[in-house]
Amino acid sequence: MKTGVILATMACASMFSQLAIGKTYNGGADKSKLVSISQLLSEAQRYTTQTSTIQGTITRVCKKRGCWMQLASDKKFQSLRVKVRDGDMVFPMTAQGKTAYATGTLKIKPLTLEQTNQKRTAQNLSPVDTPEVLHLFIPTAVTIED
Repeated sequence: MKTGVILATMACASMFSQLAIGKTYNGGADKSKLVSISQLLSEAQRYTTQTSTIQGTITRVCKKRGCWMQLASDKKFQSLRVKVRDGDMVFPMTAQGKTAYATGTLKIKPLTLEQTNQKRTAQNLSPVDTPEVLHLFIPTAVTIED
């Protein structure tokens, strides 16, 4: 009986210590290359070839496969989607509200007017007359902290 209680206590302690550490993918993000999301987006072309690390609060996570997460920027009303190929990394829904660091490069994807308005319609926004440019951050490593 005592052995069972001790083992259960050790298992719970191990589980809680794992939760406190957070989660890393591919060895974790390189925090020495930290750049704010607002700076990355203001110099977007530069960061398509230069590896950098961004940091932000996770506001949304892909519900189907965990293949993307949305990070809030340091600038109000600005965010950036962190996107991986399905299955490369799986971001858990429980990560919402936590701080994430992602190391990788920026991908700039111009949308057609039709794609822009389809996206806006899906978001319950009114159509526009000019196409948008989509910015995606493609990570090679990620750290999610509690």
